Amino acid sequence: MTRSVSFLLVPEFQLFDMAGPLSVFQVAAEIGRSRRGPAYEIAVLSERGGRVACSAGLEMQTRSWRDSQAGTVIVPGGQGARKPGAATPALVQHLRAALAAKRRVASVCTGAFLLAEAGLLDGRRATTHWRQAALLQRNYPAITVDADRIFVRDGHVWSSAGIAAGIDLALALVEADLGADIAGAVAREMVVYHRRTGGQSQFSALQDLAPQSERMRAVLAHIGENLTADLDIDRLAEVACVSPRQFMRTFKAETGQTPAKAVERIRAEVARTHIEGGDSSIEAVARLTGFEDPERMRRAFVRVYGQPPQALRRMARAAAPAGAPRA
Repeated sequence: MTRSVSFLLVPEFQLFDMAGPLSVFQVAAEIGRSRRGPAYEIAVLSERGGRVACSAGLEMQTRSWRDSQAGTVIVPGGQGARKPGAATPALVQHLRAALAAKRRVASVCTGAFLLAEAGLLDGRRATTHWRQAALLQRNYPAITVDADRIFVRDGHVWSSAGIAAGIDLALALVEADLGADIAGAVAREMVVYHRRTGGQSQFSALQDLAPQSERMRAVLAHIGENLTADLDIDRLAEVACVSPRQFMRTFKAETGQTPAKAVERIRAEVARTHIEGGDSSIEAVARLTGFEDPERMRRAFVRVYGQPPQALRRMARAAAPAGAPRA
């Protein structure tokens, strides 16, 4: 059985929004053919066909989508996706017809603005690049924008965060079609992680804090490697080889947060991975990540993510492809 995937381009699309996911389906097709199993047929389309320039100026040869009936329709983002008039009447009609026929429709990054303009996201959960999430929510209040997700699935409509997250989205689509074994083989062939869960945050606490000095980076590494240890000021200052007073001042200046807040964020990030990607009890995750008890972890989650652990677990499971195994 051959499955069809089409990429719908508008002028000034982001090249990697298309190239990353397209490569996933290309590799999946090659693996499928080598195993004499299901494969993919890939098409790159636009409203009129012909050449369409990406935001970097490179041109992509396309065919018209006029007669396309692809089972999966993917709309890359980019500068052009946010411009007034990008969602032409023909594009809106094509996207609505695809969803009405119960075909999968997906967006990468700011491609969500085109789905939103077509009304496909009304009453649904969706995500986009974190930098554009507030604008998407403000312009389309009928959408529930989840700015802290790698990708979101709501029925037949999928959306992903910025650029590289399109690869995670495509791997999830392949997994839903062909199973975890094929998706894993694709990820290995592409030398990418298989795969970040949809519920995983777009941010990493360690990257976001980003201290300048090697001493403070060593402190963050120590925190991440010793979540269940006593991470008080004296111990962290000892790791940094400075006095507690100097440590407090330097850490806040370089990270913008107090050591206690940084410890809480890092513990919460690791705990969230276990909560969303596994079956361990809330109590077990709290112990594993140094929170000691579920109530302390619940309060930290509310401060960091605005929701308790149980709510994030429910959302992650609701967004997971049907039949996908949990870690």
